[in-house]
Amino acid sequence: MESEAKTPVVLNVDSPTRIGRAYSVALNGMTGRLVTVEADIGNALPGFTLLGLPDKSLQEAKDRIRAAARNTGLPLTRRHLTVNLTPASLHKRGSHFDLAIIMAAWGADYAVANESGPIFLAALGLDGTLQSAPGILPAVMVAVESGYPEVIVATAAEAQANMVPGAQVRAFSHLSEVAHAFGAPLEPRSVSFWQRQNNRLQEEPQLDLAEVQGQQEARWALEIAAAGGHHILLQGPPGAGKTMLAQRLPTILADMEPQTALENAAIRTLLDSEDTNTQLPTRPPFQAPHHSATATALIGGGSGIIRPGAVSRAHGGVLFLDEAAEFNRDVLDMLRQPLESGKVTLERARHTVEFPAQFQLVLATNPCPCGYGYGTGQHCRCTSLQRRRYINKLSGPLLDRIDLQVTVHPVTSQHLTGVQSAESSATVARRVTEAIQRSRQRLSRFGLTRNHHIPARLFREPALQVSTEAKRILDRALDAGDISARGYGRVLRVAWSIADLLQADQPGAEHIDMALYLRLNTSGEHHG
Repeated sequence: MESEAKTPVVLNVDSPTRIGRAYSVALNGMTGRLVTVEADIGNALPGFTLLGLPDKSLQEAKDRIRAAARNTGLPLTRRHLTVNLTPASLHKRGSHFDLAIIMAAWGADYAVANESGPIFLAALGLDGTLQSAPGILPAVMVAVESGYPEVIVATAAEAQANMVPGAQVRAFSHLSEVAHAFGAPLEPRSVSFWQRQNNRLQEEPQLDLAEVQGQQEARWALEIAAAGGHHILLQGPPGAGKTMLAQRLPTILADMEPQTALENAAIRTLLDSEDTNTQLPTRPPFQAPHHSATATALIGGGSGIIRPGAVSRAHGGVLFLDEAAEFNRDVLDMLRQPLESGKVTLERARHTVEFPAQFQLVLATNPCPCGYGYGTGQHCRCTSLQRRRYINKLSGPLLDRIDLQVTVHPVTSQHLTGVQSAESSATVARRVTEAIQRSRQRLSRFGLTRNHHIPARLFREPALQVSTEAKRILDRALDAGDISARGYGRVLRVAWSIADLLQADQPGAEHIDMALYLRLNTSGEHHG
């Protein structure tokens, strides 16, 4: 029979071969490939064979699909059914293949009309209900990017699928509805679906930079970080306000770009198939893993299905590592690659998985194990060896990638009882937004948006050169060994962010001096 879709029928009823086809997506992290699901009905003994490197959850789909078909009122054939997932060399994982498999099987039995357009992405319950599954959002993104915008999902996943620009989403709650839509003589029956309530029983308290008293230098460094997308280290004694400052960085950041927000939402659905958000997030995320976090928890990984870590959950926002020197040094050094590339690459024996990881790193640490090795250090109980071992937890190559390294001094009574109130996040955010607009206008010709992304080679361009005196100061710092070659470019990026905040046309000597000071004022430059 004729279908409503643009490219209607693949099967020819008069064909001697009974091949049913449907289409789905095999995910590998955030990327994926279209998969053709082929079904053939043979004359061998009754059975169900599934080919094409399916994982255990897919092997279990055979019994799930038979029960769903029977309870829908359109049982599968009693003859031998062979289903092949192509390309056969690609590992297939996940229960979202269920709907495509049953549609191909029905197509092979002429129960429904097979079509070349729709991509089927839904799991099945034994009673025939359509269910969501992890990774529906990135799977829809793959389908649209591959030129197949029409997707069929469970009603519970409709909101997720509609987040993808260009997607033509058709949502169903029961298998009978899908079968009826594709020509089966079934009475469709819709079922209500249970939607999990938001986990947050109450609104999270709104943080504001005005709550941080004093700390003018650290607040200014935070503003520079927000304007240019720079990484920052906060070092100081316990109770000085390092955590308060880090937690309030997202409040002065600009909203995420639409593509970044879509990627962030996709990462979240890989971890939680029942995510109830109906629109893209706009505010930058904030992730603060505990210092006992393993490499897998921080970077991502796992056996079987590889899951994103905290660095990817912080994509588009802030990754805060409190008590950074308490983290395992090997775990911290794994941050070096994503800090440079903006993505995480996880190598496995048979495949490679990539997750986006463009985040701002905020490290907070005490000056020594007891926390009181600042100033004259008269209250410090640590030996010099203990202090060296503690600070060496942060390796030179890692610190070389941190643009701003700030000493946070203890708050005095004058700060707490002062009449003048601190600036609010809204006030600072307005200055940050104006600075970002200035940098975008300047960098648009190079295809960039933030100062943090400027490659070193572009600083030779006339539009990105600094004053003669500023360059002379920076050259002296490099020749004296105060900064590394990598640090040279990072100081220039920070200087441009400072100039943008101060509405200067180009960085001058004072901006370079300030950028050098903010890079060197903790424990000196580290070389990697």
